[in-house]
Amino acid sequence: MYIMRLRAVNERKGDKKKMKRKINMLVIDDNEKSVANIEEYFSNHAVINVSKVVNNGREALNIILNHYEDYDLILMDLLLPDIDGIAILEKMYSEGIKRNIIVLTSYKREYTVKLTSEYGVNYYMLKPFSLESLEKRILEVSESESIATQFEEPKMQIVISKLLHNLGIPSHIKGYQYIRDSIYLIYENPELIGGITKEIYPEIAMKYDTTASRVERAIRHAIEVSWNRGDYRLMEDIFGHSVDYDRAKPTNSEFIVTIADKIRLDRNLVTI
Repeated sequence: MYIMRLRAVNERKGDKKKMKRKINMLVIDDNEKSVANIEEYFSNHAVINVSKVVNNGREALNIILNHYEDYDLILMDLLLPDIDGIAILEKMYSEGIKRNIIVLTSYKREYTVKLTSEYGVNYYMLKPFSLESLEKRILEVSESESIATQFEEPKMQIVISKLLHNLGIPSHIKGYQYIRDSIYLIYENPELIGGITKEIYPEIAMKYDTTASRVERAIRHAIEVSWNRGDYRLMEDIFGHSVDYDRAKPTNSEFIVTIADKIRLDRNLVTI
């Protein structure tokens, strides 16, 4: 009986030790007020520790790629300078980096929420939020043993990104992000094929805080880059029957719709 009681006491002590283990957190957000509030709230917290704050997407990605093991949880906004949050999540997925992630953002669109879930984001919180709620979510996520549960199978954003890279579109130009999201929207919503100018461009513009005309120009520039440096055989394979590769590059709509159709066809062939 004494041994059983001693074992129970030790188990309770073990549980307390587990609960007191610090949760080292990387905060990625360019909103100074929001970051200051988070740092102040958790400054003396028994468990949660704000280890580092980054306000630039490119710097954040570099830290994650090289020092991700230093952090138990990543708290990040999606709208960031240089590289957006979706691109960071995409790179983490492709590199096999698995960390608990909570997204904090003022941007709410159904397809964006779906994208983040595909990359294994644990929780999606809309700004403004209460710090008490954030604290609760951090503890819930950290106590869970299932981290990034949706990393197992290839996701659509990864498929699109790899194809765009093979077509010679560098990920650092704005048109890359706009094309990536446009293809995803068309793939998920084929009924939008006739509404690229009136529906897709404004949706992308709202996400990236720009204008529809700038989205159109950036996509056109990205296609020009692709046409000059992309894989010729892949170009022929994708666009050979819809455009004349030797005479003219495809229009924005042709480029986006053709790639979306190819991905849909390829996935159907794999599924059958």
